[in-house]
Amino acid sequence: MNHKKVRFIFVTGGVLSSLGKGLAAASLAAILQIRGYKVRLRKLEPYLNVDPGTMSPYQHGEVYVTDDGGETDLDLGHYERFTDVSATKADAVTTGQIYSEVIAKERRGDYLGATVQVVPHITDAIKEKITAEVGDEDFIICELGGTVGDIEGLPYLEAIRQLGHELGKERVLYLHLTLLPYVASAGELKTKPSQHSVKELQGMGIQPDILLCRCSQPIPQDMKEKLALFCNIKPERVIAALDVDTIYQVPVHYHDEGLDEVVCQFFGLSTPQSPNLAPWIALVDRIRNPEHEVSIAIVGKYTQHKDAYKSLVEALIHAGVSNHARVNIQWVESENLEKNFEHYIQLLHSVQGILVPGGFGQRGSEGKLKAIEYARVHKVPYLGICFGMQLAVIEFCRHVLNLPHATSTEFGPSEEPVICLLTEWLTQSGLQTRGQGDDLGGSMRLGSYPCQLKPLTKAADAYGNSPVIHERHRHRYEVNMLYRERMEAAGLSFVGLSPDGRLPEVVEMADHPWFVGVQFHPELKSRPFTPHPLFVSFIKAAIQNARIV
Repeated sequence: MNHKKVRFIFVTGGVLSSLGKGLAAASLAAILQIRGYKVRLRKLEPYLNVDPGTMSPYQHGEVYVTDDGGETDLDLGHYERFTDVSATKADAVTTGQIYSEVIAKERRGDYLGATVQVVPHITDAIKEKITAEVGDEDFIICELGGTVGDIEGLPYLEAIRQLGHELGKERVLYLHLTLLPYVASAGELKTKPSQHSVKELQGMGIQPDILLCRCSQPIPQDMKEKLALFCNIKPERVIAALDVDTIYQVPVHYHDEGLDEVVCQFFGLSTPQSPNLAPWIALVDRIRNPEHEVSIAIVGKYTQHKDAYKSLVEALIHAGVSNHARVNIQWVESENLEKNFEHYIQLLHSVQGILVPGGFGQRGSEGKLKAIEYARVHKVPYLGICFGMQLAVIEFCRHVLNLPHATSTEFGPSEEPVICLLTEWLTQSGLQTRGQGDDLGGSMRLGSYPCQLKPLTKAADAYGNSPVIHERHRHRYEVNMLYRERMEAAGLSFVGLSPDGRLPEVVEMADHPWFVGVQFHPELKSRPFTPHPLFVSFIKAAIQNARIV
């Protein structure tokens, strides 16, 4: 680590969860990046899971996957989208990882008989994670999950307190995100919750340097001065984080509030000129003022918890901006569609595209299959992602190849296993294997893998006729290649394969306006300024479908 250069910004949260620490960290990183600084973001998660890979989407939202195969929190998606800096496994730290490693060391005798304790052993391990694999970055921004006062977060607060003591104020900044609730009956914002939150943090030995206040109303100057007085902060370091209509307005708003300038001044960095946020301003303008509108049905089984599809939603927004269109999402709960398909026919008829995202398990799969059949028969643009591709293959085999028992071995023993468990595959590090009884965590095909595209296909056209693409994966089951010849003869082409030709990556239908299924997760690589080409092509087809209708 370049100890003379790298600076650490620790983002903590108070009062309540879901205030937007991840967006705050990502937005600050984006502005510092525009100023010419090199940034890297990290998430410190206090939960005991090793990673979120086995956690329910209802509890945790989507699992974001990095190029090197890390299963991480969705906030890493925000980090990548706002900075275009690819995260790694090292950027997602959990208590489960920390304790697993410390206990493994204790079992090996690495501590030479010492009593292993939270301080110093756990806190030292946390500090090692925070400072690991740091290169020539100017800033490392670390977001601490949870809320100040949570018992599981105490070792992390102690670790970042120690780092502040060890590295000095010239190297460490504490940014605390809190809430100023607006009480309608009183007609004003209230500072008391923020005061209590800061007091709690000070009790842990940490004095916040910047107070970032979520609020629905501008903060009056006298209220900023009151907060500054009670929280021991300079008034100019009390920053309003106003609610905005699109997350891509946040970097612009933070700059207007002076956050980046305050950060630079804190570290004694010169700020000779204002960063150019014109691209962000133009992006927001295109989001707010589209030329077209299209409706896309997302048929999934976690639709009651939209964070389960966070990257998917953002990828559709990016593709909409690229096509000068607003994408209106129609959420369809697959179990409900399965039970009452007739009720949903009118909705499916009203949309210009249908998307079935990734997922696991049999629940709701029949509803997804009905939606896929509707898209195929009625020539509605369709994008199937991971499980959505596998179900498209099953639907095709059942209704075109007349194989009524076609299914996935994920659902149990099958007479026609058109989708089955992959037991071995090649990676850059060699042959990887797994079995039916392996642990769920980390036993999937994870991370970035190459795919060779067949020329003169919709997929190849979307990717600009690139012969090889690299996309991120997260799945256990694969399309059974034994059925390939029959499927291709009937019109479902395998247009993307792994370099060794063993794994189907992309399928598409030739006699359909736009019907593409992909085994990978393209949404994970979409960025606001570089939207994913598959989503751009899908939304373009949806717009054309709207014009035809």
